[in-house]
Amino acid sequence: MAQEDVFKKLVAHCKEYGYVFPSSEIYDGLAAVYDYGQYGVELKNNIKKYWWDSMVLLHENVVGIDSAIFMHPTIWKASGHVDAFNDPLIDNKDSKKRYRADVLIEDHIAKYEEKIEKEVAKAKKRFGEKFDETLFRQTNPQILQHQQKKEELRSRMAKALNDNDLNELRQIIIDNKIVCPISGTCNWTEVRQFNLMFSTEIGSTADGASKIYLRPETAQGIFVNFLNVQKTGRMKIPFGIAQIGKAFRNEIVARQFIFRMREFEQMEMQFFVRPGSELEWFKKWKETRMSWHQTLGFGAENYRFHDHEKLAHYANAATDIEFRFPFGFKEVEGIHSRTDFDLKRHQEFSGKKIQYFDPELNESYTPYVIETSIGVDRMFLQVIAAAYQEEEIEKEDGTKDARVVLKLPAALAPVKLAVMPLVKKDGLPEKAEEIMQALRLDFRCQYDEKDSIGKRYRRQDAIGTPFCITVDHQTLEDNAVTIRYRDTMQQERVAIDQLYGILKQKTDMRELLKQIKL
Repeated sequence: MAQEDVFKKLVAHCKEYGYVFPSSEIYDGLAAVYDYGQYGVELKNNIKKYWWDSMVLLHENVVGIDSAIFMHPTIWKASGHVDAFNDPLIDNKDSKKRYRADVLIEDHIAKYEEKIEKEVAKAKKRFGEKFDETLFRQTNPQILQHQQKKEELRSRMAKALNDNDLNELRQIIIDNKIVCPISGTCNWTEVRQFNLMFSTEIGSTADGASKIYLRPETAQGIFVNFLNVQKTGRMKIPFGIAQIGKAFRNEIVARQFIFRMREFEQMEMQFFVRPGSELEWFKKWKETRMSWHQTLGFGAENYRFHDHEKLAHYANAATDIEFRFPFGFKEVEGIHSRTDFDLKRHQEFSGKKIQYFDPELNESYTPYVIETSIGVDRMFLQVIAAAYQEEEIEKEDGTKDARVVLKLPAALAPVKLAVMPLVKKDGLPEKAEEIMQALRLDFRCQYDEKDSIGKRYRRQDAIGTPFCITVDHQTLEDNAVTIRYRDTMQQERVAIDQLYGILKQKTDMRELLKQIKL
């Protein structure tokens, strides 16, 4: 099945099973804005807890804050967002549709990658077990040609972006005959800059109102609170400040479901270090953050680092952790060495001294900063995309059946277990409710008695529930139940008084946290 079709099924599944809904749907929705349903909000909260605990529990020198969405407008002048937070915008004259010029080029580059993968797939099929993929990629003329074109195009785009050469960006699009996906034509306007910040007014009257912005990132709330946290927490360099919060960007092209939205949530940590040590810490946080992702068990081959070709104005090193989505490798987390740009700019614009006195060096300085920034919504999509599977299974009578299953890590799953009476009589529902009452304060439970047991299993598979507990007539005699495991579909008879220990061990987030390489 084409990956595009898989992604469409994934989006439909999220709506059908209460994970993600189009916002304001009864009013025909609002572009690139989504609501999280009853299972989506649980998964989202579990992802945030996994991140938060990995920061503030595993690191004694990382603490958290929660800064306001509304901030003094001069903050965004100091950070460079008022003058430099732009995307290169281009319109197609025939379709009247608007695009980011760099995204159009990146999508064209991705086509070369797709061609390479198709060549590899054909060769695998042709040569079977004897196939040497590494050698094939290094020697096949067609692959080498695609690779050369891809690198030349990427290099040309990077130079244009670094030089802020809008004319060159347009020329790249023209030279490569990149067409509008809607009209299929190359009838493009000139490229121009477009500021991504939403603005509003604060104040009780029109005359007394002041222009402010919805924050486009959460990082600045950390920087302007640097001294507050450092002094009240008696923090010593190196230390970090973590935050989870909403951010807003007026994206030109918001697409690919919740991957790129106008209202989204970020998990960011700013780590303050001595000047000169930043690149060492940058390397360390790269390794730690990659370990955090790979601990979820979705396969190391589905992650990669992608170093930035165009560095932001504040950075001296930057990389992205990319995940293999159904629509290709895309960024889920950015790791940046931000130098001392932010603190110095806020010191300049506020007139307040923002420095740290280092007792070991007996001197004051402006700390350098390593940033780790991850989108909650992108992480949510990554988890769902990795967990979604369609499987063909063999029934007891030898016939084939299909199931759709979300193989979510048990610690992140919205519902940890479903308790099911085999039939709705003979005291089985009452026994099931008794088990529910015993477990519900420790685990998110669901009671399910509608339909046959097979249909109930399928429903819980689609939700992503890792464990189903079946209460049958024998339960009333031996006080034991059947626990069914989602991923393997194997069943095991266990005593009711053992349930807590089994579920605790298999769903405890601490088991994930222990595996992260710090």
